[in-house]
Amino acid sequence: MPAASEPSELTYEQARDELVDVVRRLETGGTGLEEALALWERGEALADRCQQWLDGARARLDAARAEPSGSDPAGAQD
Repeated sequence: MPAASEPSELTYEQARDELVDVVRRLETGGTGLEEALALWERGEALADRCQQWLDGARARLDAARAEPSGSDPAGAQD
């Protein structure tokens, strides 16, 4: 298995997919306490990364909605 990337380096999709895998592994059990704790901590970091991406997307959407509709970005007037 390749070395895990830092969550801050992952795209939303990468972090989400890895988080799904972490949850699956925790739910199926069969891991020792130390591994389960490491998986939990990794899952928390991945969930935080996903939330950062979603918050950023929300901010971009809110900013786009706040722009006056029909405005000319170049400032030209008829």
